Amino acid sequence: MDMIRQIQGFCPWNRQEERDRGELLRRLTSGEELYTRDNASAHLTASAWVVSPDRQQILLAYHNLYNSWAWLGGHADGDHDLLAVALREVREESGLEDVRPVSSDIYSLEILTVDGHEKWGEYVSSHLHLNVTYLLEADPQLPIRCKPDENSCVGWFGLEEGIAASSEPWFQERIYAKLNAKLSTFPPQF
Repeated sequence: MDMIRQIQGFCPWNRQEERDRGELLRRLTSGEELYTRDNASAHLTASAWVVSPDRQQILLAYHNLYNSWAWLGGHADGDHDLLAVALREVREESGLEDVRPVSSDIYSLEILTVDGHEKWGEYVSSHLHLNVTYLLEADPQLPIRCKPDENSCVGWFGLEEGIAASSEPWFQERIYAKLNAKLSTFPPQF
């Protein structure tokens, strides 16, 4: 199924998702190139809220660029299958091999601001990440490792501990708390 139809079928959880869904659809239907970073003002990204089967823990990485514990994910970079992007990014950033979608449906939508920064010696202008989030599941007992060019540590946290570990208030209040709250609609797997 294409991304426009997936987003059209997505049921927003709150006003933020409703507004961001509308803007994502507007941009996708305008013909604007959003799947690559060639669009310097906005491009598609995929994130993962990785949870334990009992829904009591979340996997976060200490992101070098933002100096904060954060979810895992990355740029579409031309791939139109954003679930595959989320799975790939989790595997690359955490070393987890056995990670699977709880559902193939979109879990959450966000439009995220990214301040200008240096990456690999090049300046990247401020821009938007038009983000699609998927709910993934993995066993916290499996080995994990960091990806030094992106993060300096990867670890499992209790739901509230994970939110508190982030040093980004907007993410704590608007994104991570929302993602945890939505877990109530996905019963634990044992």
